[in-house]
Amino acid sequence: MIVFKLSIKNMKKSIKDYAIYFLTLVLGVAIFYMFNSIDSQQAMLEISNSKKEMLKLMVSMLEIVSIFVAVVLGLLIVYANNFLINRRKKEFGVYMTLGMSKKQISKIILLETLLVGIISLVVGIIIGVFASQFMSVLVSKLFEADMSEFHFVFSQNACIKTCIYFAIMYLAVMFFNSITVSRYKLINLLNANKKNESVKIRNPFLAILMFVLGASILGYAYYIVTVKTNTLRVEKDLIKPILMGIIGTILTFWSLSGFILTTIQKMKKIYLKDTNMFVLRQINNKVNTTVISMSVICIMIFMTITILSSSLSLRNSMQRNLEEMTPVDLNLQKRAYLPETYKNIYGKEVSSTEEQREDSKLFISESLKNNGFDMNLLKDIVEIPIYTQEDLTFQKFLGDEFEQIDKEFPFLIYSSTEKIIKVSDYNKIAQAYGIKKYSLNDDEYIMICDFDYQAEIRNRALANGNNILEIAGKKYKSKYNECKEGFIEISNSHTNTGILLVPDNCDLKEEMTGEYFLAANYNANTDEEKEKIEKVFTESDSNLIQNLHDNGIEIDGVSKISIVEASLGLNTITIFISIYLGLIFLIASSVILALKQLTESNDNKQRYSILRKIGCDEKMINRTLFRQIGIFFAIPLILAIIHSIFGIKFALNLLAGIADSKELLPSIIVTTIIIAIIYGSYFLATYFGSKNIVKEKD
Repeated sequence: MIVFKLSIKNMKKSIKDYAIYFLTLVLGVAIFYMFNSIDSQQAMLEISNSKKEMLKLMVSMLEIVSIFVAVVLGLLIVYANNFLINRRKKEFGVYMTLGMSKKQISKIILLETLLVGIISLVVGIIIGVFASQFMSVLVSKLFEADMSEFHFVFSQNACIKTCIYFAIMYLAVMFFNSITVSRYKLINLLNANKKNESVKIRNPFLAILMFVLGASILGYAYYIVTVKTNTLRVEKDLIKPILMGIIGTILTFWSLSGFILTTIQKMKKIYLKDTNMFVLRQINNKVNTTVISMSVICIMIFMTITILSSSLSLRNSMQRNLEEMTPVDLNLQKRAYLPETYKNIYGKEVSSTEEQREDSKLFISESLKNNGFDMNLLKDIVEIPIYTQEDLTFQKFLGDEFEQIDKEFPFLIYSSTEKIIKVSDYNKIAQAYGIKKYSLNDDEYIMICDFDYQAEIRNRALANGNNILEIAGKKYKSKYNECKEGFIEISNSHTNTGILLVPDNCDLKEEMTGEYFLAANYNANTDEEKEKIEKVFTESDSNLIQNLHDNGIEIDGVSKISIVEASLGLNTITIFISIYLGLIFLIASSVILALKQLTESNDNKQRYSILRKIGCDEKMINRTLFRQIGIFFAIPLILAIIHSIFGIKFALNLLAGIADSKELLPSIIVTTIIIAIIYGSYFLATYFGSKNIVKEKD
């Protein structure tokens, strides 16, 4: 009972010291509950079966990610608790002097940890339950679900899972606390507050040299991931810029304190003003002794900014692309003029039958009719042939620019034949899609391409205006010195790598027909009716699929419904996992920074006492403390932001055609707000905690 009362009194007395610890626990519990309660929210959402499968996949992936998150949070809690224990060394020394055993001290710490854990668990779950209702709205919006059955949901499974995971974390904390207390010696505990770090000054010349070296390494890494993006193999070449980024970050932090101190010392008006000399010496000392942890914090913040900004930008881009790139309900394609042997859709060499060869000369609509499909189910039908010419390849199109482009982009397939479409046929598709139509003179061609990087490459061949192509025995010149936008295949992104439009009088033979293409809408007014027609093309037991299979006819296709649902699933999974990991990385970096600064404040109480003795009032001391903590929090954040500028650009380069830089600004604004709230909260908690510490008397 005495131990219990003492634990309660200690908690009340040390409530300000527990602020960071409590904040971390509450945020961790709330976020953990929110992201693990999605399975309960699923039950009230009216969505299609395919979307339900996507939602189940997302829940499964979040469960896997939650294990990683639990490990990170567990380490943070142990780290934060270790600070609290070290903070109270002198108190424990007094207990031992009064005759209390280490076992009894361990019981006090165990009870305090248990009480704080229970309170934070309850508060965190309450916050998580209410926050998860907003998560339900977000899930429904991303999956385009019907919210008419929305009601308040409490996830029993998420609550149990959260309690189990955090109970394991608290047990780990208690275990480490017992080990820590058992190693304490009375003399060390009583003299804990008298130990102080000595101020270490790096050699100014060496600091400047290392700073230049670190900045140079980072600059080259930035160059690789932005300018040289297209030459990188993800499985191999990415390791180099990643390692360079880590080494450059460590060198920058190693040299930063000495570099800043040396630079500002030369600015006498700034260096000698107020307590700037004291602040800079404190920052110099702390950065010197926390190079690795500052580097890790910087990298975690960088990952937070890049992950959140890129994923949110990807979501906005994909949403806009879906509206632009799916103007009709259905696209179908069929190989034309089959040879006696060919590779099927699985890449296997097969022999064609006489019936298949005859069918390959027919348009897709005729093949569908012949296999029992009711063409009244479709409307706004547009059918066109797409031609190819064996000697007209991507390499041939690039002409004199090929050798240089091949060096810069060695992984492109240059042997692929170009698709050729007559301009009037393309205009039929453009009319149906509501996009721009084109016109040509008899000796001109146009290259249409909406995949940005491919367009940039093709534009280099078109730029000089001398790119003459021989098509069907006649030479044609490009009407424009650049690619024009356009596409024929519906998709979730801009994926058209290039189509040649030629005049209608171009002598394209029937035998040059590479495939037939059909675009159409479903003859239906409601989503339910459209899904019913969709099943005719997708269900393996539909009569059409069976008949086509029996006759060996391969008609490939894609529908708006399948594209939208697949994109929504990928989009939502990416966003949720990105937000989940981003928040955890941000909390982790904030906690480490906060505890490092609180530890320094605890170590340097005597130095602040000296400031008071030489005439500094509390207002000046508080201002000094605020500036010191502000700079300490700002240093890794600033470098992380610089990293992120290039990291986001690299991510957008990799996702070219899917993500759009135009959607980046709203994503950056949202990311900034999230960082400002969480990072700012820890900054303020650290400031008020440090202010409380430096006021204490030893």
